[in-house]
Formats: sequence, structure tokens, C-alpha cells
Amino acid sequence: MDNKKVRTDATITWCPGCFNFQVLAGMQQFLEEEIRKGKKKEDFAIVAGIGCHAKIFDYLDMPGINTLHGRVPPTCLGMKLANPSLNVFGFSGDGDAYAEGLEHTISIARYNVNFKYLIHNNQVFALTLGEPSPVTELGFKDTTIPFGVKVPPMNPINLLLAAGATFVARIFAEVSQVKEILKEATKHKGFAFIEIIQPCPVFHQDAGYKERFYDLKQVRHDKTNLKAAMERAEEFDYSSKSSKIPLGIFYQVSRPTFEELKLNKK
Repeated sequence: MDNKKVRTDATITWCPGCFNFQVLAGMQQFLEEEIRKGKKKEDFAIVAGIGCHAKIFDYLDMPGINTLHGRVPPTCLGMKLANPSLNVFGFSGDGDAYAEGLEHTISIARYNVNFKYLIHNNQVFALTLGEPSPVTELGFKDTTIPFGVKVPPMNPINLLLAAGATFVARIFAEVSQVKEILKEATKHKGFAFIEIIQPCPVFHQDAGYKERFYDLKQVRHDKTNLKAAMERAEEFDYSSKSSKIPLGIFYQVSRPTFEELKLNKK
């Protein structure tokens, strides 16, 4: 394994215009910078689930596992218990994390396992032709639900805050944002949950996202205040095409990690 080569030679098969290209580039730049600072590939591990997001595993020449649908968190947990010094990054889609894997997502937040979990959220099951996911907006239609979605979407940010996640953030799928949030999350000792808003150019196109974004830093949001974080999280209604969408770190606090508690003999 070439210790300096982060990308594989695999041909990228995402659709033209897919925002996963942005996530891949941001992750690549972050890893290359870490390696220039003296890290080795063996210091990192990546885990991906099933979905469009999972192809990132084929394009990053890094140790890791392409695991089962919804099983990214327990796979990351196993890696951390086997080797607590590993820098582990998990990748899921909104279907992978919020549907098949929701129980694992909640539990891993409560455990505070020290890995970083990135959710590629395009609000549909894009790999299987656009079926609605748990965060699809009301009224959305596809061939499986021709009369439109009737069940309101969940709010994953508030759910993870309630579950006890110690680092909760949201970004847009843009290279610099991906790279910068990875830097911040890596400094955090504990579970880091990062939702990445990304339109699907085929099945769930841009709903005027960029005009609705604002930076939590610019409004001097207190990321240690859980109540304030929950209030900010409520601003983005996943069914709305007009509600404001806060980006940045909603919440960050420190508490012992699961590995520390598990390995503590006392």
C-alpha cells in the first residue's frame, strides 16, 4: 500500500453532477494533509454502508470495511475496541443511517464511541431509484408512492442531540466545508455526527438550499448550550422549501468515551 496515495485508480461511477464528488474531494484533501503532517495510512480506517455514498470506499485507498446496510456504527465500534488509537471515519446515506441503521445510530451516540460519522443526506434512497427515506419531505412522489409521502420527516439533528451525541454538526456538500468540519471533528474526543446536505441531481434536486443557509458562527451560536442547539435544529423543516438552514457545529461537549469506560478496569 502506497502510504502517500489516498485515491485509488477505480473509475468513479457516480452520476454526473453528484455531490458525492465534493465529499470525496474534501475527504481526500483532509487525509493528504494529515499524511503530510506525519500520519500513516495505518492510523486511519474507513467504513461505508450500502447506498450511493458507499462507493467512496472504492475511491479511497485506505484501510477499512464496506459493511452491511445500516451497520456502519457497530463496525466502527468494533474497530475502536480492537484498536482505540485508530482514527475511524464512518460514511452512511440518510437511508443507511436513519432507516435500516437508526437503532445503531442512536445507540452509538449514547455510547459516545470515538469515531466520526458522516451522513450523506439527499433525502431519498437514490441508489434504488429515488424511494423516500425517513427525511423525505411531505408530498414527495415517486413510483413507489405515486400519491405522495404522507408521513412527516424526522429531524436527525434533534434526534442525535436527544440521544446524547457530544458533537453534532451540519454542512453542505462542498469541498472546503467537508475538509474543515473533518478537522474540527478530529480534534473532538468522542462521537462526532456530521450531516451533509447534498441534492441528488436525478431524484431529489436542489430545493433552493444555498439561498437558505446561514453559518452558526456568524450568529454567535453557543455550541455548549444544548437547549440553544435544539432550537437551532428546529429551524430547518425538512418538508419546507423556505425555512432557514443553519450550518456548522450545533453542539459540542466533553465526556468519557465508550472505549475509556470499557477499558477502565476500575
